[in-house]
Amino acid sequence: MAAGGSAIRGSRVGAGPMGEQDRGYHADRIKISYWDALGNETVRYFAANLPEEEIPEIIDCPSSGLPAGRDKENPPEVAKLEPYKTHLAYVKERRTEEEAATLLEEALQQLRARRGTLSAQN
Repeated sequence: MAAGGSAIRGSRVGAGPMGEQDRGYHADRIKISYWDALGNETVRYFAANLPEEEIPEIIDCPSSGLPAGRDKENPPEVAKLEPYKTHLAYVKERRTEEEAATLLEEALQQLRARRGTLSAQN
């Protein structure tokens, strides 16, 4: 026969008369709906005694993955993603040889100036 603990059979350990209604299905809750740009509605429940500033204005919609807001008429816009650039597009954006030489010379002058100030300090 197994023995141990002081709980009465069938009772929940840790449950007591105080605070029982603040947890689980007994807690007073409020229902807040969120809408994304595609018109999907997501419902979240929050504790009724939770301050308004702790309830988020925007959440991620689980059905679309887009941000969802509390305003049905003006939901958050879909994020604009930059199209994927191919290697050729990056090659076309490269600088000319003259621009590269000018940038290199400016960088070298800045390094030489810094080295000169460091050696003067020592």
